[in-house]
Amino acid sequence: MIAFWVVAGVLSALCAGLILWSSARAAAAGDADPTTALYRRQLREIDDLADRGLIPESERAVTHAEAARRLLAAADGAQAPWISDPGRRRWSLVAAGLAPLVALGLYFAVGSPGMGDQGFKTRIAAWRALDPEHLTAPQMAVVLQALIKERGGDPEAYGFLAQAQMASDNPDGAARALRRAIELAPERADLWEALGEVLLAQSEGRVTPQAHKAFQEAVKRDPGAVSARFHLARAEVEAGDRKAGLAAWRKLADDLPAGDRRRAAVERAIAAAQNQPAPQQLDDGQMAAVQGMVATLAARLEAAPDDAEGWVRLVRSYAVLGDVARRDETLTKAKARFAAQPDVLKALDLAAKTEPMR
Repeated sequence: MIAFWVVAGVLSALCAGLILWSSARAAAAGDADPTTALYRRQLREIDDLADRGLIPESERAVTHAEAARRLLAAADGAQAPWISDPGRRRWSLVAAGLAPLVALGLYFAVGSPGMGDQGFKTRIAAWRALDPEHLTAPQMAVVLQALIKERGGDPEAYGFLAQAQMASDNPDGAARALRRAIELAPERADLWEALGEVLLAQSEGRVTPQAHKAFQEAVKRDPGAVSARFHLARAEVEAGDRKAGLAAWRKLADDLPAGDRRRAAVERAIAAAQNQPAPQQLDDGQMAAVQGMVATLAARLEAAPDDAEGWVRLVRSYAVLGDVARRDETLTKAKARFAAQPDVLKALDLAAKTEPMR
């Protein structure tokens, strides 16, 4: 490594010296202006072409006059002399020689000149010996590529490689890995869906024809593929068929549980497509507090089951939370208890139809 930096410094000094030497030779060559010689040659060429009959006499006169005018203007123009100061040249040579020496000194002071070369294969071997949790995403991608090359790849290995490539901000590499995985397992919907998402990243969020096809293949194999369904609906909205896109989004939102964060994302997309404010969402702490109050109410009714209003509130609470199973179970239990009270039964039915929290 030291030898490399010494050679690099010497070559830098030689290059700088060569440039300065060439400049000095140009300065010593004098201040002759080549412009006048160019115009004189042009005049001779015009006369030669006219003598050979390649241009008419009328054009010869016009071009000859224009070239002569330019020659006179160049001859009359003041030419700034090229000043070559030997003192400045000397300091330039000193600076050119010192620059690589200073760089080399800084390397010895703050660098690691004693560190040996680290071949790429050596680094891969060191990374493979480490716990995967201690590897960066690019290192993990390199290790996975080496393992696949050695042992052959399966869909899972290529899927992990795609994740590492995406974490390394390399969507092109991730797309190649996923296409290879799909070649090995073309019926896996999750691979098609992942490929569509990678293609979205490549196109900065735009649903390209390739991404659209990948999402269609995912839904063909798994009709419940959430991400694929979401982006296919978004493609319809962006293509101008807002009605179909909104219908697909609403169907997707209905298929997801109320507490699923993906449902909240779908509802925000619906609101944005309709130019409406996004629905308010409870954070984890608020949701836990609400669920705690509902659990307290349920425990109280177990101890005091004759509270009809309490049962109505409990059914409504489960409906708001989107907990369909507990809502129906509580509704059945409450109806059995208050079967002789039509007003209570009617209130229970209305409570069960409460829209879930968005």
